[in-house]
Amino acid sequence: MHNLLMPSRTVILLLGVLFTLTSISAQDKAKLKALIIDGQNNHGIWPKTTVMMKRYLEQTELFSVDVERTVFTWQGDDLIPQWPVPLKRPTQALKEPKVDPNFAPPFAQYDVVITNFGWRAAPWPDATKSSLESYVDQGGGLVVVHAADNSFAEWPAYNQMIGLGGWGGRDETFGPYVYYNAQDELVRDTSEGRGGSHGRQHEYLIQTRDADHPITRGLPMQWLHARDELYDRLRGPAEKMHVLATAFSDKETGGTGRHEPMMMTIDYGQGRVYHTPMGHADYSMECVGFILTFQRGAQWAATGKVTLSDIPDDFPDAQTVRQRSFETQK
Repeated sequence: MHNLLMPSRTVILLLGVLFTLTSISAQDKAKLKALIIDGQNNHGIWPKTTVMMKRYLEQTELFSVDVERTVFTWQGDDLIPQWPVPLKRPTQALKEPKVDPNFAPPFAQYDVVITNFGWRAAPWPDATKSSLESYVDQGGGLVVVHAADNSFAEWPAYNQMIGLGGWGGRDETFGPYVYYNAQDELVRDTSEGRGGSHGRQHEYLIQTRDADHPITRGLPMQWLHARDELYDRLRGPAEKMHVLATAFSDKETGGTGRHEPMMMTIDYGQGRVYHTPMGHADYSMECVGFILTFQRGAQWAATGKVTLSDIPDDFPDAQTVRQRSFETQK
């Protein structure tokens, strides 16, 4: 009797292992595929912020995340070895931005692309630009963080995808300024002037403008963001763009005296774009408000929905900044 039972137990154990492996495989396949692209950014902290955003997405257990980097990197040389990520190609740090003629991420393999490029990033090859345009136009998701809206001013389709941008020679020919005035009216200002500026870094209050959008649903109407640059005077096509939240750019901190967009969505063809000018530095990205809205923004860009409905207990309120030290999470 004992000998007859042994094979049955073995079969049961094998079936259990097979079921477990199948479940793990199914979970991996079910995850959204995200790609962070980087390599050239005037903000030298970019190697670390790429790792931070990668980790934030992975912590949701909704995403698997890859990184694609230009072979020529600019700024952040000392941080690249400190904050390593798996890469397909070795990189070379340069003193000035340089075009990578072989930069050709396989955008179509991903549900969402997050750009961590910045001001003065070298132009991409034409085929790569066309690839991103087609990817988003056909339904791919794009997330634009902070200085990524400084990039590629000479690329018309990119300006359409990001809605608003700054620096790089952007001016009234690129499109209007967009902001809320003191009467809480959304203004499209076509007056002449440069695109892009900011005052000194400081903590600032985020004002929700659309509390019903999946990215902002359930958040406080006001919450205090950690020390950051507050981008103002951004301008661009702003077509099919929806402002989710703003921050007041106080003249006392070198700002405009206007309520500037801090969270935006843009429809581009069948694709969805989430754009936040927040995220200047690692301490800015440690803000729990940034973390959750970035996670939600990436999921929305990928799927059009947000399932991250819980608001963490440490989410900031209107009086208190709340941050999570990233160093302790290494």
